[in-house]
Amino acid sequence: MPIPAESTAITIQRLSIAPVSNSVISRHVAVIGAGAAGLVTARELRRKGHSVVVYERGDQVGGTWVYTAMVESDCLGLDPTRTKVHSSLYGSLRTNLPREAMGFSDYPFFSRDDPDRDPRRFPGHREVLMYLKDFARKFRIGELVRFETEVVRVRLMEGSKWNVKSRKRDEDGAGFDEIFDAVVVCNGHHTEPRIALIPGMNEWPGKQMHSHNYRDPEPFRDQVVVLIGSSASAVDISRDIAGVAKEVHIAARTVGDETFKKQPGYDNMWLHPMIGSVSGDGTVYFQDGSFVLADVILHCTGYKYDFPFLETNGVVTVDDNRVEPLYKHVFPPALAPWLSFVGLTWKVIPFPMFELQSKWIAGVLSNQLMLPSQEEMMEDVETLYSSLEAAGTPKRYTHRMDISQFEYNSWLAAQCGCPGNEEWRVQMYRALGRNKLARPEAYRDEWEDHHLISQAHEDFIKYTSNGVSDKCVSE
Repeated sequence: MPIPAESTAITIQRLSIAPVSNSVISRHVAVIGAGAAGLVTARELRRKGHSVVVYERGDQVGGTWVYTAMVESDCLGLDPTRTKVHSSLYGSLRTNLPREAMGFSDYPFFSRDDPDRDPRRFPGHREVLMYLKDFARKFRIGELVRFETEVVRVRLMEGSKWNVKSRKRDEDGAGFDEIFDAVVVCNGHHTEPRIALIPGMNEWPGKQMHSHNYRDPEPFRDQVVVLIGSSASAVDISRDIAGVAKEVHIAARTVGDETFKKQPGYDNMWLHPMIGSVSGDGTVYFQDGSFVLADVILHCTGYKYDFPFLETNGVVTVDDNRVEPLYKHVFPPALAPWLSFVGLTWKVIPFPMFELQSKWIAGVLSNQLMLPSQEEMMEDVETLYSSLEAAGTPKRYTHRMDISQFEYNSWLAAQCGCPGNEEWRVQMYRALGRNKLARPEAYRDEWEDHHLISQAHEDFIKYTSNGVSDKCVSE
């Protein structure tokens, strides 16, 4: 889906990036979103002396980690006029990463000796929100945030300035315009559902919904549910539902056509290949020829990148869930460094990566770090896209990283003059993957990487012994 373009053509001028300088330049920067990415971006920008405004349409920090029982009127997410709910959290959600690995590098995600907090190593979603609120308080980010303020439009102006039009929530006025030197987009990517396109789905009589609107299993009691997907949320939700549903049938692209088997530990849950088609009598046909008469199809099929406010005259587009062209998933070459994105990558340890991306952006905007030329950045982008195509990687997986995240983090750290990945964090991620395979039901509560936890806490003591500080090259 292309990002909407301004009807009047805009002449885009690539401003040359000044060489690295000892003189720090301060910019007026808009940050869109006060979730984890926006909070750490605001901190890093202010550390470099920039003037920062954070726009947040909610009434508190936390972004997708702010749970709400509300769901959208269109549970499938197809109606563009629906009132959108930002968060996709379900009530039972626990992190699928250990807290030691999750935290920002100089603000560890400690368990707190507080009866109101969740001490578990893999805590529930509320504990993550509390951590982000603690972070915001520690670094006084709240004073930079305009709450209940929706960004209506971000428009490129002559001279590479940006016009940001915002509007207070529930107000009908024309909105408020402000001019910025740079914009950092941190609006997340877990709000606009992607759904599976299934032959016959428009005639299928049962209920369809996307996991974005799943909160608890009770509505599925005694139902026959077909769940599409194999991601972390699909695994969690299928097990959640199995406790009350009559049957749960999981359809996944990653499953071979010959697969049709009951899931270990469950008498009412089966794994299938992907759905082939559905019919008007309620039948769901799988690609191996098996079928089931179902009450509900639940799409746990991910999300679209969506920037309805962003007008770049077609310079930045979204095609099959690739935001392009982006240098290192952050800078559009023709608009760098005045437009950037934090947090597009997925299947990663997110918070430390957000931190490194935002340090890089803040340093470049200060003229302390230097970007390659526009031509060199575009060449790098095209090399990445060609390598993905040669490997047969679908375009929609462009921002997926998994184990390559650590090489990427090391590259970002080198740009910023920061320490690279701690070895314990890398090994903890690998150990987690092995433990999930060995203990799919219990990996959050049973583990064997105690030595890595000890190493992490030794580092945390070093980070915090003299107070929280920036561990990167001194300014």
